[in-house]
Amino acid sequence: MAKQRNIAIYGKGGIGKSTTSSNISAALSELGLKVMQIGCDPKSDSTNTLRGGRFIPTVLDSLRSGKRVETSDIIHEGFNGVLCVEAGGPEPGVGCAGRGIITAIELLRQRKVFEEFKPDVVIYDVLGDVVCGGFGIPIREGVAEQVYTVSSSDFMAIYAANNLFKGIKKYANSGGALFSGIIANSTNLPVQREIVEDFAASTKTTIAEYVPRSLTVTKSELQGKTVIEAAPESEQAEVYRVLAKKILSNQDRYVPAPLDTDQLKDWAESWSDKLLEQRDSPTHVKCELECIVPGAEPIIAKPRSQRSPAVKAATPRRTAKAKG
Repeated sequence: MAKQRNIAIYGKGGIGKSTTSSNISAALSELGLKVMQIGCDPKSDSTNTLRGGRFIPTVLDSLRSGKRVETSDIIHEGFNGVLCVEAGGPEPGVGCAGRGIITAIELLRQRKVFEEFKPDVVIYDVLGDVVCGGFGIPIREGVAEQVYTVSSSDFMAIYAANNLFKGIKKYANSGGALFSGIIANSTNLPVQREIVEDFAASTKTTIAEYVPRSLTVTKSELQGKTVIEAAPESEQAEVYRVLAKKILSNQDRYVPAPLDTDQLKDWAESWSDKLLEQRDSPTHVKCELECIVPGAEPIIAKPRSQRSPAVKAATPRRTAKAKG
């Protein structure tokens, strides 16, 4: 590639951003690209599945040792040559978690690491629960040109994504990174996709790709590997390869339109009402069940008066609680 691509992938803790980032890195490396992944999360486990489940010394840990930090101390080779870096975080109860990101990026620049290794793609895997201080560096400082967020249909994931959009919008006019798409994770059911799609439409953003929840991911991570390495022929591996290629070819960069607090609340309540209306619909239940067990029929509870004698006998009758 002629020019280094710098891509930040944000997401709330536990949403699957590190899983997604590592599989994207692995998939890009399969295309013959030199990839560097920089973990920007105090947990310092972003690159574990690229290195057989092993933790690597973080930038902050290396600096705290008091010894001269060599490039080899903080950059470690992982699966298929992916270069792995972990920013790290402060000691428990001391300092700012975002400081590790600031320090790591400053050190990498001082050591001219990007000039030395010449990566084609740099993936910044960033904690997205808060977009302030160090966690906002990839956006504010123009470290990344493109930003993606990993989100499911869960409200707190969407809440974190909306906060990210606010951060991007705030710094858009001062050279900050721009948005390129939502990676919709764990979206197996149609209604889950509908929720994320509606949020994207409401914030004038786009869906980069849908990534279903899969047991293949769990099995791979228990081996300390990405899906690309542990199950290269699986359907899930192909999902990540398609996503990686889309990210590679996607040049779209734009400013999202985040919802304000009241708008987000109204949006959430409208979906709550829709889901409550659909809850007792046999058609809706069958549709969702089909996504999990093809051919399955929904079990609709009957009133006690319509149940068979055997079922009645096996079903305890509810009795009113005694008052007082």
